[in-house]
Amino acid sequence: MNGLRAFIAIDGGNSKTDVVAATTDGELAAFVRAGTSSPHRLGYRESIDFLGKLIETARAEAGWGSGTPLARVDALIAGADLPVEVERLTADARSRDWAEGAQVDNDTLAVLRAGTDDRNAVAVICGAGMNGVGRNEEGEWFRIPALGPTTGDWGGGEDLGDAVLYAASRAEDGRGPATALVDAVLDHYGTETVAEASIGLHFGDFERDTVHGLVPYLFAAAEAGDACADAVVERQADEVAAMIRAAANRLGMAERPFTVVGGGGILRAAPQALQRRLDVRLARTYPAVRYTTLDRPPVLGAAWTALDALTGEVSGPAHRRLDAAIAAAEPVRIG
Repeated sequence: MNGLRAFIAIDGGNSKTDVVAATTDGELAAFVRAGTSSPHRLGYRESIDFLGKLIETARAEAGWGSGTPLARVDALIAGADLPVEVERLTADARSRDWAEGAQVDNDTLAVLRAGTDDRNAVAVICGAGMNGVGRNEEGEWFRIPALGPTTGDWGGGEDLGDAVLYAASRAEDGRGPATALVDAVLDHYGTETVAEASIGLHFGDFERDTVHGLVPYLFAAAEAGDACADAVVERQADEVAAMIRAAANRLGMAERPFTVVGGGGILRAAPQALQRRLDVRLARTYPAVRYTTLDRPPVLGAAWTALDALTGEVSGPAHRRLDAAIAAAEPVRIG
């Protein structure tokens, strides 16, 4: 490749995993998409096994044979939350001899890298779950454990879907106020009662992930003025703002301008019912904050991370070329 170096970058969420193969001049050689790679869902060794299969698939799509060595593999995945998990996953990845260097870390770093060059910044992911990361210009970092309710996390798609079922169940049997969320559950699951949908989930007739499909109904109901839906969205706005506040305060950014990047399926969709409430909270607490929704595939952040390490630059023609190439590409879906 005439002195160019090849690398593979991975962004793995709870629902999908994107993999790109590229070279240090910013040329995109392959872009593939598969299901979740989270070690919390697959298991630690199984997650690395899966990443290995995706790397081989991306190499094949790129037309890279055994004579094309990889300089780096950077895998930023959901479920690599605790330092011990990052160390364990990275050690296993390096033992596979995929490349000269390999690093596994959390997918919030992909959102942060793709979303802003600001050294004072916070990234919040709201997809199937909630997570956040922050950094300041002094090089300090803020990360949360992101293990769910046991570490104080609430507001991802599963939590919101459960909140819809909670309100709808109580409305149906009289324990709670009437709400349009009853019809939302019936429409989504095609059942005659909310209880039937809940029992179906209990016995596995409906996959657990189907609760995520209730989220659009929630925001639509809140936008239409439903009180129960509105209360759930208010809570979610509070949770996103709390994550930002914790990062800003811990990193000493409360009195300086900083950027917030919203990522994950829910924040990237930017539902108005949520965005309005979040804007009010941020403006009240941090007047100089700049909020932006990630408008690029987060795998670009993983690819730029690899490119940064290999070129010693954080911006340049190769970065811009790769950005344009990934934006224009349609991933090959596998599995």
